[in-house]
Amino acid sequence: MGRDLAHLSDEALLSLVASSDDQALAELYDRFGRVSYGVALRILRDEALAQDAVQEAFLGIWRSADRFLADRAKAGTWILTLVHRRSVDLVRREDRRRGEPLERAPEPVAPSTAEDEVTLGFQRRIVQDALSRLPPEQREALELGYYGGLTQSELAERLDQPLGTIKTRMFTGLARMRDLLAQAGLEESLRT
Repeated sequence: MGRDLAHLSDEALLSLVASSDDQALAELYDRFGRVSYGVALRILRDEALAQDAVQEAFLGIWRSADRFLADRAKAGTWILTLVHRRSVDLVRREDRRRGEPLERAPEPVAPSTAEDEVTLGFQRRIVQDALSRLPPEQREALELGYYGGLTQSELAERLDQPLGTIKTRMFTGLARMRDLLAQAGLEESLRT
């Protein structure tokens, strides 16, 4: 049964989100979801992409609420800034994807047997577990770089960090991933 959080300020809700309170995140979404979607839709001009941008932004809020500084901005401004950034990132990603010639696009590799499918699923779970064991800054840099398709320069700009910091996070994150995957017996199979 949910608590009534409507009486709390936006800043107080972000503080609760920073301590992993999912009901506080839901309350923030109730307050800012519609306006966030409007911001994303104006930038992206695509309903599905706007929904993706809002979802990614609120995931970012969940992960980085502890970095919110009330003396630097209002909570609403911070939230809508994240939505705006995610939307612009999606525009850039879509522009890059649309500009890539079809002959350069990677061919999807489908598992050939049920055994291959099971192995691939097992490997994915191990990689996801290893990612979840990284410090949040390293995980964020690797996820945005490898899954989000951002360059290190784009990461530095997006995360408002020096390029050297981003490079260090990625280097140490990859080294830790190699160790974790080796412990799980997966590193060698990923190289082949």
